[in-house]
Order: sequence, then C-alpha cells, then structure tokens
Amino acid sequence: MSDFDSLFDSDFCIDKPIRLIELFGGIGSQAMALRDIGADFEHYRLVEFDKYAVASYNAIHGTSFEPTDIRNVHGGDLGIVDKDDWCYLLTYSFPCTDLSVAGKMEGMSKADWDNGKSTRSGLLWDVERILKELPKECLPDILLMENVPQVHAEKNLSDFESWQSFLRGRGYQNFYADLNARDYGIPQNRNRCFMVSILSDEYVDFEFPEKIELETVMKDYLEESVDEKYYINSEKAEKLIQQLVDSGVLGDSKKKILITENREQRTENRENCTRLICASSGREKSQSQTQFLQDTTQESKTYSQQAAVLLKGMMSENFEPLAEFTDVACTIMARDWKGLSNYGTNGVIEWKSDWR
Repeated sequence: MSDFDSLFDSDFCIDKPIRLIELFGGIGSQAMALRDIGADFEHYRLVEFDKYAVASYNAIHGTSFEPTDIRNVHGGDLGIVDKDDWCYLLTYSFPCTDLSVAGKMEGMSKADWDNGKSTRSGLLWDVERILKELPKECLPDILLMENVPQVHAEKNLSDFESWQSFLRGRGYQNFYADLNARDYGIPQNRNRCFMVSILSDEYVDFEFPEKIELETVMKDYLEESVDEKYYINSEKAEKLIQQLVDSGVLGDSKKKILITENREQRTENRENCTRLICASSGREKSQSQTQFLQDTTQESKTYSQQAAVLLKGMMSENFEPLAEFTDVACTIMARDWKGLSNYGTNGVIEWKSDWR
C-alpha cells in the first residue's frame, strides 16, 4: 500500500487489503482512483439508486451489483467482518443537488430529515443512521467524503458541524479541506470539499497532499480530428436563434455569444444564454435569470478574465490558435440542452486567459 500511503502526510498506515464500500457510488469514480494509484482493494459493496449508473459501474469494473436505495440499507448490510484481515474504506459522497449554487440550495437539514422532509442532499443522515446501527468493532476504518464547498457554507455549517460531532462520538478523527483539481495535475477548475475520517483511539496526524503545478495547456488535449456531430452546427444554431427572435425570446440584434473579457459583456451574454437554454429546454420564459447569473458567477469568480464561446460557426476564427497558449485549468461544460440540472450549455467552454 506504499503508493496509497505516500499520497498523504499521515502517521496512519493502511497495511491490509481494502474492502471498498461505496454509498452513492455512481459509476465508481472513487474506485477508479484507487485502481489508478495501484491500491490493493476489492469492490465490496455498492449502494447506488440509479439503474443506469449501476449498469455503467458494472461494465467499467466487471462487477454485478444491483441498484440499491440507501433508505433501505442497514448497518448489517455492509458486511463488515474479519477486520483483522481487511481495511474497510467507506465512501459517501452524497448528492450535492441541494447544496450547489447551481441548484435551489435547499440544504441538508437534519431537522427536515427527522420530520420526513429530507432533501436529496439530506440523504447524508441515512449514512448517520447506518453507522449508528453498527457496533464500534464493525465500523469502517476510514470514511471518505467529497462534495461541493457549500457543504460547509454558512447555511449548511451547523449541519456539517453536527455531522462531524456525530463522527467524533463514534471514534472518528475528521480532516477536511477544499481542494481544486487544477492544483493536483488535473486540467479542470473543479473546487471540492474532501473529508477523511479515520477510526482511531490514538491521535492521528494527517495532512492533505501538497499542490502539484499544472504543466498542460489546452492544445495538449485537443484532438486533431473530431466528428462533426460533436459540434454545434452554425446553420442549426442560426436557425434556433432566428426562431427565438421570431418568438420574441431574443431581441432583434440576434447577438451571438462571442469572446468577452469584461464582466458587463459577460453578464449580457449569459442573460442571452439563459434565454436560449430555457427556450430550447421547454422551460418557462420566467425562469430566474438572476439565479443563473449567480450560479455561473460563483463558479468562475476566481478568475479576473473569463471568456465564453460557442464552438464552430459561432466563435471567432482566431480562437483555435489561442489554444496553444491558454491555460486549461478550466471547466469544459457539455450539458444536455434538455436538462439544465447544472449551469452551462452544450459546446460552451470557459477558460482563464493565462498567456505563457
């Protein structure tokens, strides 16, 4: 396990094979991380409600799990036995839907969960219920959480502190920090809160990994040849815009969403973008544009200069040469036109202007 342990500055050592238990497991991204760093582990339990995610998980990892609703899972279902021979790692990256600035921000209230009115993010308290059902000798050795930084924002802080207090009462020592993917060699601006909880009666000295300098630019990730079906066709885009103009959703100017480098222009473009998304997704025109702007601004506010362009046929012909110099510590957004479950649209790219 030396490769795994070397990631952290800790006096806690994993010296046994890992049995991985994934709550809200999705397609197994955290299992992939263990795989990629060469950890000795087995896919032991998966709790995931979405049947399509489970099907993808099984296809990726060669497993045969069935969809499972965490509300129907109990402590004994985790199958934690023979702890002298196994280290049990439980991940519980519960839904961020009601925490993220891209959602309605209804929170993860424990009081609401107690009263049967839980939000999707409130499913965290089902994890508490499951851990309460386990005797201490059957608790997982390590808990790992990943979520949006809003998990400890002012609105959710009291619940987050209550959660940590519960874990301390069960014998866990908690360590959390907001880490951005771009600081760890991943070319994406993705800031997330991670919390590691270690079951130990003795004091544990734990620190998260040191930052890694990002050495890639956008050109390193662009393919030489990309099928036309992955681009927004200019003819289709123009047709859609004309339809929106004819219906009165957009003004007569038929403004395209082009490169901008100041906040005022960016706001105007995002207002147009919001109208475009709402219309194409069948949503009511009255959907809050203010909320959309708040959501996108929150995610991108760390940059002094932002740009948004629609790909191929709706962008400056000078864009592609910029890719050789543009820092790709960025979020490439490819969202479904029909959903808007998060901000962004198909074919939109946001990046930091960082010349080298």
